Amino acid sequence: MDNVVPIRKASPRVEVAETHDEWVVRVIEADQEITRSFDLKWFAFSFAEGQRMRLGLTQFKRL
Repeated sequence: MDNVVPIRKASPRVEVAETHDEWVVRVIEADQEITRSFDLKWFAFSFAEGQRMRLGLTQFKRL
């Protein structure tokens, strides 16, 4: 994966942001960061919600 960035000791979280004409979801885990972009808000929110559940988080953050 070319969009996986290794990081150290980060607390897991999911972030959603709107940038220009797309939505970006950033998933941060203990050892990596994954970023995905979507044209539609609801696709981004659905992906973010799935990642939130997978990581066992109570919510995702909208930036």
